[in-house]
Amino acid sequence: MSKFFVVFDVDSTLIEDEVIELLAEVAGRRAEVAEITERAMSGELDFAQSLVARVSTLEGLPVSVFDQVLAKIRVTPGADDLIHRIHESGGRVGAVSGGFTQVLNPLADRLGLDFARANDLEVVDGKLTGKVLGQIVDRSVKAQSLLEWAERLSFKQAQTVAVGDGANDLEMMSWAGLSVAFNAKPIVRDQADIVIAKQDLLELANVLGV
Repeated sequence: MSKFFVVFDVDSTLIEDEVIELLAEVAGRRAEVAEITERAMSGELDFAQSLVARVSTLEGLPVSVFDQVLAKIRVTPGADDLIHRIHESGGRVGAVSGGFTQVLNPLADRLGLDFARANDLEVVDGKLTGKVLGQIVDRSVKAQSLLEWAERLSFKQAQTVAVGDGANDLEMMSWAGLSVAFNAKPIVRDQADIVIAKQDLLELANVLGV
């Protein structure tokens, strides 16, 4: 049985939601943020600039908002089974997100991910400041993460799989041995090796033979 290192995008891939939109909903700014997200994922806007603009709408939210959002997140059908099968075959699983560590880290623990990387929202006195700490996880950081983790695990490039849906995933997908467009924008479907149209990540198990 072949073993693979599979790296997932998170929002609208590993989960069915866009976390920043769930956060913005609490702030009463969901429609505004959703429009910016759509334009960024379609490749119309620079991701880092769009993220800064979207995060600014979250200023003043209490940290309790993360628990509210975690309770609403819907893991994509088939994700748990797929991750289990990849591990059973000797593979490993990572997730790299333009979203936020405060949500991804608990999700990674729940799903049994081997690696996870996302942006860190600044919190001061129990409230979000509307700013991101450190380097923003953009398309280049996603690609670097896949390469860094694969090297650490001694997986060859041919054994790496990148699964994503938006323009921010294209660089990571171009480096992977196999690129998979899942629930994806046209720009991503056009450039991927494989397109999965069904909203079920277990479809990837058949592709990988796990």
